Amino acid sequence: MKNITVSVDEETHRLARLRAAELGTSVSALVRGYLKTLVRKRADQTAASHRLGFMAGQIKVPDDFDSMGGSEIKKMFGGNA
Repeated sequence: MKNITVSVDEETHRLARLRAAELGTSVSALVRGYLKTLVRKRADQTAASHRLGFMAGQIKVPDDFDSMGGSEIKKMFGGNA
C-alpha cells in the first residue's frame, strides 16, 4: 500500500478525528474510502461517456421523428387531428 501526505488546517484535522472516532475508524481510513469513492465515480463517468454515442453514425433518425404519428396519437386520446 502506498502512503500519501496531506496537509490540512487544525480545525479540519480536529473535525476529521472526531468523525473518525464517531465511526470507529481512523482518519486514514476515511480518506482512503473517500479516494476510492472518488476514483470509482470517475471510472463510472468515463464508462458512461464511452457508452453515450456508441451507435453514432449507425442509425438514421427521420427529421420528423418528434411528430411521427401525431394525428393518430391525438385520435387515440380524444384530441382533434
